[in-house]
Amino acid sequence: MYKAVIFDMDGTILNTIGDLTAASNYALEKMGKRYDFPEEKIKLCFGCGIDADMEKVLALEGGCPEEELEYIGSSIPFSRYHFTEEDVKRLKSFFVPHYTAHCREKTAPYEGIPEVLSALRSHGILTAVASNKDDRDVQVLARTLFPRLFDWAMGNHKEIRRKPAPDMVLAILKDLHVSPAQAVYIGDSEVDLETAKKRRASLHFRGLGLPHPSLPPFPRSQGDRLVPQRTDSSLDGINKGVPKV
Repeated sequence: MYKAVIFDMDGTILNTIGDLTAASNYALEKMGKRYDFPEEKIKLCFGCGIDADMEKVLALEGGCPEEELEYIGSSIPFSRYHFTEEDVKRLKSFFVPHYTAHCREKTAPYEGIPEVLSALRSHGILTAVASNKDDRDVQVLARTLFPRLFDWAMGNHKEIRRKPAPDMVLAILKDLHVSPAQAVYIGDSEVDLETAKKRRASLHFRGLGLPHPSLPPFPRSQGDRLVPQRTDSSLDGINKGVPKV
C-alpha cells in the first residue's frame, strides 16, 4: 500500500489559469506589448518554471505558433520572435510581484480535491505538492486554499532543479521518510510524466486526461479534475493500492 501521494499544483489540484493570464497580460502591457491573450493561449506557456514560462509568453506575443512554444530557448532562438534575454528579465520583473499580490483572486481548487485530500489523510496517507511555480506562491496557495491538508509543499527555488528533474519529488520523499516505491505522483502534463519516470525517482504515476499513449486513462468532466465523476466515491483513479474512501 502506498504511504504518500504527491500532487502537481497548477492544472492538477488548482485552477490557476485566470490569475496567471491576468498577470501575464499585465506584464505585457507594462512592456508596451499586446496584452489581450485569452486563458487558453496563456495556459500553453506555463508549467516549466518561471523563466521558461516568461520566454514562452514573449514568444506567444511575438507570433510563435502553439506547436513551437515548447522549443523556445532550446532549438528555437529568442530572436526568431523578436525578444531578448533582457526582455525575459523585464517581463518577469513585472509578472512576479503582480502575480504574488493577486494569485488568489480567481484561483480555486478543482471540485472534489479538498475532499480527496481529507480522505487520503484519514487513511494515514501523507500528501504533498511539488510544483514548478515559485516556492513563495506555492506556500501561500497551499496554506490558504488547503489548510492542514498537505504534509509538505515545495515550489521552484534556486537550491533545487525544477521538474522534470526528479530532485524536487525526491527531496519531498526524503523529508517524509518514504521511498519512491511507496509513493504515487499525480500530474496533468508531459513534464509530470517525465518527472515520475526519471531513473532515480521511478515513481508510480497517474495522469489526468493526458493525450499520451503510455498514460493510463483518467476521465474528466468540464476540464481538469482529479477525480472522475463516480457513484462509489472510490479513489480507483489514483491506484488500487490506495484504499477506497
